[in-house]
Amino acid sequence: MIPLFNVAMSEQAALDRVAGVLSSRRLEHGPVVAEFESALAGEIGNPRLVALNSGSSGLHLALDIATRGTPPGEVLCTPLTFEGTNWPVLANGQRLRWVDVDPATLNMDPDDLARKITPETRAILLVHWAGYPVDLRRIQHVVAEAELRFGIRPVVIEDCAQAWGATYRGARLGNHGNLCVFSFGALKTLTCGSGGLLVLPDDELYERARSRRFYGINRNSARAHGDYDVSEWGFRFYLNDIGAAIGLANLGSVAELSARHRENASYYDKELAGLDGLELTERADDREPSFWVYPVKVDDRESFMRRLADAGIATSLISRRNDAHSCVAGSSTPLPGLDSVYDRVVYLPVGWWLSEQDREHIVDTIRVGW
Repeated sequence: MIPLFNVAMSEQAALDRVAGVLSSRRLEHGPVVAEFESALAGEIGNPRLVALNSGSSGLHLALDIATRGTPPGEVLCTPLTFEGTNWPVLANGQRLRWVDVDPATLNMDPDDLARKITPETRAILLVHWAGYPVDLRRIQHVVAEAELRFGIRPVVIEDCAQAWGATYRGARLGNHGNLCVFSFGALKTLTCGSGGLLVLPDDELYERARSRRFYGINRNSARAHGDYDVSEWGFRFYLNDIGAAIGLANLGSVAELSARHRENASYYDKELAGLDGLELTERADDREPSFWVYPVKVDDRESFMRRLADAGIATSLISRRNDAHSCVAGSSTPLPGLDSVYDRVVYLPVGWWLSEQDREHIVDTIRVGW
């Protein structure tokens, strides 16, 4: 079976670095996390970032920074995502309000977003789904219009879990003035085994994030004598040095792996264009996706998936539309854009592990029909 996902691990480098951490006995709060953060800052081009134990922790922390001290309100979210995006909203005591999906991109529809901002809006939580960047300039305009209309400027949080290396208007995600969260989970192109990253737009938010990821305690204070104060309580969200060591070992090869994802996606773009019963998603010139997976919209999805499975090709829906879960039934609202495309979307393998023969086999199988 050609897998939809795979684990990108620089095995010997990871073993050597992890062995170094174990022999040092500094498993947490050691120098390797700082080294990893410095390397990530160089990659992204933004030094204001904090390494965390998961992407979901990053979203929880970002929402906490955005909403603490304000009355409970609404966070505008997309239901076409993994549950790890939206459940931190509930954990922060906020209400989910669903924004419709643009069928062309599978991302949040900026027009519906503009319609749904109210004085109750506390934050906008958008997702670069499958690694395709949201139109961030359009989002900036929507937020600016909301500020003029309501006197509020909702904080924008970008879920970049699937979008490592993606760019918008020539700049890496993490450089567009918002709070950005990356995931370094086991199946991500850059993995720590389990890890995440919160990137901040200014120094004040950066300092708050650094403090709150470890209970609100300043690690440089004289804690041995109890001579410190916690002014803002926080969480146990920090990344340990073992995870950082794995991430550092993998960072050197991630650009090559990402390039392979894009090469495979370009091949699919050419070979699958114009097929009856199959529609590709948008490709805009001002952004470069990561292509964590390759989404297509097909007629008779069940037959399509069965045909590929019979040919030894894994496909998936990845996750259920989040608004369909019973725990958020009270947030239900009409979403015609998502309704028009949800039963057609399926995801193909596009990763670095595909050989030329693999991707040819995938295309040939689809071309035969289902």
